[in-house]
Amino acid sequence: MKKHIFLTMVAVLGFTTVGLSQDQNPECMTNLSIYAEHAKVKNYEAAYTPWKMVYDNCPGINKANFSLGEKILDYKVENSTGAEKKAFIDELLTLHDRSMEFFPKNYTLASVNSDKASLLYDNKMASDEEIYNMLGKAFKEDRANFDNPKALYLYFSSLVNLHNAGKKDLQEVFDVYDDVTEKIDEENAKILVNINKLLPKEEAGTLTSKEKRQLKSYNSYSENYGKISGSIDSKLGALADCENLIPLYKKNFEEKKNDVDWVKRAVGRMFTKECTDDPLFRELFEAQLALEPSASAYLYGGALKAKDGDTKGALADFDKAAELETDPKKKSDILYKSATVSRRFSKSQARSYANKALAANPSNGKAYLLIANLYASSANDCGETPFEKRATYWLAAETARKAGRVDPSLSGRANQAAASYSAKAPSKTDIFNSSMAGKSVTLKCWIGASVKVPNL
Repeated sequence: MKKHIFLTMVAVLGFTTVGLSQDQNPECMTNLSIYAEHAKVKNYEAAYTPWKMVYDNCPGINKANFSLGEKILDYKVENSTGAEKKAFIDELLTLHDRSMEFFPKNYTLASVNSDKASLLYDNKMASDEEIYNMLGKAFKEDRANFDNPKALYLYFSSLVNLHNAGKKDLQEVFDVYDDVTEKIDEENAKILVNINKLLPKEEAGTLTSKEKRQLKSYNSYSENYGKISGSIDSKLGALADCENLIPLYKKNFEEKKNDVDWVKRAVGRMFTKECTDDPLFRELFEAQLALEPSASAYLYGGALKAKDGDTKGALADFDKAAELETDPKKKSDILYKSATVSRRFSKSQARSYANKALAANPSNGKAYLLIANLYASSANDCGETPFEKRATYWLAAETARKAGRVDPSLSGRANQAAASYSAKAPSKTDIFNSSMAGKSVTLKCWIGASVKVPNL
């Protein structure tokens, strides 16, 4: 419900009636106006009594009964203890349920169950099993609307706890992990599309006030998805190590080898966790190739060749995979993989692949981080003087920061990398002594670019 609380006070005070099914009660209309005014200035204590009157007697008169009612009850929960606090929690849980009854177009099963699970979790009022079942029902029946970062984490975290307690098997953990991480990727991808529409206007200084607020909100959500993704990986931890993956997949291979979704996920997970040395990976890869000759099959084939030291063959397979792939994001990921292989023998070629990855998907922040690292690792090879060599780090830092701008979910890594590179660049004293402030340094090596020296 959190995402629906931005009901404008103009609409509230104008008594906009969404889904009104009862006659307008004059007393309800009066109290609606009173509690809305109190809520407007965050005087939730004063808002509670008139809100309660309207909510109990005219629940469907206005959506504010639920959007503002949630804020009012949140306040009451936070400022009460014991039996009184539990009563307000129960009232808030009921409000979440009733929101779907009176305003089904605004409140979905996913949003309601996400809010309920979070409330119960925060107040230690539900077991892992109850939270998992509540969120599992919402995810399976209303996946499209299941986009709450905290709820995604609770859904997976409660399952891992149940597995650790011997109540859920490892395959279910992996299945839900795949579901949740895929959903996070989907939601973040939607946000990144919006971010990258606004970035050119931000760089040009032409964003409107509304667009600035939108960009700030998009960045915040993307950062949250990045943090949640990291937390989910940490929660999975050693459960996804090769020592666990290989026995599980060997056990289920004969039964599942014709299930293309199972095979693809198994190959993908072993590929991600670098379990490609085991013969099982090749068996799974060949099974996928037989079931669905696709771009990903060539990707895994290239990975096997790269493992064997056949970088030329690996890049040929990656090129084929990129050629077959129609999804821009997946194509970009394949080209990024080509860049990581190419860096072993040619930084210039690695950058070329990374730029192709960015052309396919401008939100691929990993490609910027790779290019930044290529620049930083070339500092000793570029420039004639120590100052010129160290100036390379400014370019590396600038490139790393781009990663965080195009994909805020990577902002933590991007900022850390940029700070590290900046620390190795010439100091203010160096700039002063060189008389280069505000001038440009040309990097004549493979980089073939110039970087502007900061002004003092």
